[in-house]
Amino acid sequence: MSTIKVLGIDLGKSSFHAIGRDYSDNQVIRKKFSRSALLTYLRHLPPCIIAFEACGGAHWLGRQCELMGHTVKLIPPQYVKPYVKSNKNDFIDAEAICEASTRPKMRFVSVKSEDAQVISAIHKARQGYVKDRTACMSRIGSLLLEFGIALPTGHSVMKQLFNWLAQQPQKLPSLLMQELIELHEYYLFLNNSIEKQDKKLKRLVETNPIGQLLKTIPGIGDMTASLCIANISSATDFKNGRNMAAWLGLVPAQHSTGGKPRLLGISKRGNKELRTLFIHAARAVMSKPDKTGKVYGEWLINLRATKPFNVVTVALANKLARIAWAVMKTKQAFNTNELAPGLQ
Repeated sequence: MSTIKVLGIDLGKSSFHAIGRDYSDNQVIRKKFSRSALLTYLRHLPPCIIAFEACGGAHWLGRQCELMGHTVKLIPPQYVKPYVKSNKNDFIDAEAICEASTRPKMRFVSVKSEDAQVISAIHKARQGYVKDRTACMSRIGSLLLEFGIALPTGHSVMKQLFNWLAQQPQKLPSLLMQELIELHEYYLFLNNSIEKQDKKLKRLVETNPIGQLLKTIPGIGDMTASLCIANISSATDFKNGRNMAAWLGLVPAQHSTGGKPRLLGISKRGNKELRTLFIHAARAVMSKPDKTGKVYGEWLINLRATKPFNVVTVALANKLARIAWAVMKTKQAFNTNELAPGLQ
């Protein structure tokens, strides 16, 4: 059998389709594997380039391949799609992955470490608890509304639900009160679960050098720092800070034609959760302009005086993302005196 140069794999839950090309760009393997059979095959395969999409299970398989001596190239799925020819099936997808991995200007994703994936798992569990808590609060509010009681929004009233209900003139059926008690206990359970996740993330950031460096940036706390560690495998994945801000969707979308530039609102591409946290970090800075805000000097003051609040917030979030990239790249703490003149 010819030596394989590139092996493109279309990942599945239990089946994996592989297309291999040699150094003459000829197809030399076209085969379907089970998970265990794939690992056995890769273990006996001479070191080569192995490419697959950055999707579910990709980072785990990437780490396994690297331990076997292979070079792993993870490709964002949207960059593979243009190379899919005609109809779609698993082998065609594997061939497209193989083709995309050989393009000179293709962008790749670094393989995440196991620790980074654990942090990501904690964040995902926390997000699930937050969604469940919001749904539980809405459920309680809708039940009360059916009986003529409009429950104010927010956690302050929800935490003291039954004290608040005792002050209302309407009397509720005993069976409904039992349902409300059970729902409220579930709400309190979710609150405690979210607090536990927050403490886990805080401990992980305290023991992570990059996390401690990111927290030196005004506005960035444990949540943003931990999610940066989880979702940005390496700062070298981005050419510069602006590229990372663009990956987060914090730059204007562009729809230009005929030589006429046309810029729209922010593109909202990339990681939604991380973009949201950078926006919240910017709002935190904007809420204290005399303390954290003064770090950014005249730039922020002049922008706030001439632009709407939300526009300034997004611009500051863009800046925070670019500073975060610089901190992760240089592995040095944030220093106001080292800001480029154009960023002050």
